[in-house]
Amino acid sequence: MIRVERRVRASPRTVYRYLTESAAWSRWQGESAEIEPVVGGRFRMRMANGLVAEGEFVELVTDARVVFTWGWSGDLEVPPGSSTVEVDLVPDEDGTVIRLSHHGLPPASRPVHQVGWEHYLDRLAALADGRDPGPDPGPPPSPTGDSGPA
Repeated sequence: MIRVERRVRASPRTVYRYLTESAAWSRWQGESAEIEPVVGGRFRMRMANGLVAEGEFVELVTDARVVFTWGWSGDLEVPPGSSTVEVDLVPDEDGTVIRLSHHGLPPASRPVHQVGWEHYLDRLAALADGRDPGPDPGPPPSPTGDSGPA
């Protein structure tokens, strides 16, 4: 399992919007997103390099929690819907602690996804803090040298 945590100076309501609205999602990850924020609704995000992550929403608790399945189109190791991402939004004084957990990844895929989520939560934190993270350059290579899908 992967765990990544960031504190932002924004309300859980603001952060929740970045996780449940297509245009808001694509400001911090990928170049486009198709988000249907209902249980069973579609999650699809296209990266600038053409890779596509897909899944569906499993749980949504307004302003508090978003859970969706995750995987890469055409990828045999982590196909669409084969893993689960949980994002909890914990109120913290004047901000929010974002706690992301990614379950069900094969061991070989964990390093690249860890690097990816670290990178993308930094971008989400910048956006939630009122800074423009700019166009998504994609994540840096993982410690293994892989710049794989996440």
